[in-house]
Amino acid sequence: MERTLADTIRDITRDHLGNGGLLLGQAITSVGWVNNTVPDCPGIVELPMADVAGAGIVVGAAIVGRRPIFVIRFHDFLFLNSSPLVNYAAKSKDIFGIGVPVFIRAIAGEGKGLGPVHSACLHSIFMHMPGMRVCAPMTPGEYEEVWRIFMDNDEPMFVSEHRRSFMQKDEMPDIITVDADITIFAISAARFNAIEAIKMLEEDGIKCNVVNVVWLKPSSLSPRLLEPLKASGPGLVVDSDFEISGAAQSIAYELMLATGMPVRALGAQDRSVGVARHLENGTPTPSMIVSAVMEMVDG
Repeated sequence: MERTLADTIRDITRDHLGNGGLLLGQAITSVGWVNNTVPDCPGIVELPMADVAGAGIVVGAAIVGRRPIFVIRFHDFLFLNSSPLVNYAAKSKDIFGIGVPVFIRAIAGEGKGLGPVHSACLHSIFMHMPGMRVCAPMTPGEYEEVWRIFMDNDEPMFVSEHRRSFMQKDEMPDIITVDADITIFAISAARFNAIEAIKMLEEDGIKCNVVNVVWLKPSSLSPRLLEPLKASGPGLVVDSDFEISGAAQSIAYELMLATGMPVRALGAQDRSVGVARHLENGTPTPSMIVSAVMEMVDG
């Protein structure tokens, strides 16, 4: 039986808790076990509903060697939880020589009427902090690799998960097309939408590469990213986070500097969301990706 990403996270967590690790978060055992990603076993600490305190407890657990997994059920709650993470955990190794290995499971969502404080994707703000690794794995194999890197190092790691990824079973290799007209760099749930978009674009005779971006920081401008862009010419970075001042714009800038090719960014719009469906503001839709590609290719 093929394992989903949720299965993979649950198995990794069970093994970690069985070897002296901890998992901390709010309402872990009472509301769906975090989309069925948390096992029912010892080592789970239910934090009080006081967001400003929880992260401090987690950082303390990391300092004494417990390598905690810290579950933040909604990215929107990061603002209240972030101070101990960015002002101590991320800085501690540089300033004091003491690593603070916290595995931050920050879960993004969109749609389904979740409204303005339960539906954002906000990994970009953590890219700004020195000492914090930031990634957005979307498949079982990617998550396993992220976990291995965390266990081999002593820095905090911000893992941007997306609810749309939890049932993913297959790996998602890059899609490289001979004589591609454009290269799409896809982050988080934008990876699913990019696949739909390139099918639509193919019907109009436009060939696309799709390169999956897992590591947002440190970002590696490896040949895997650069060579398809050099071959295709223009590029488009698509993310589930906000476009303005976000990961998509940052990575697009780096790719342009490295190759001299024009690269645009596309992300969530610069506006708050509402509860009504027509007020939602999430990952750029396949149609939005198609429009952005058409503008670049035709322009």
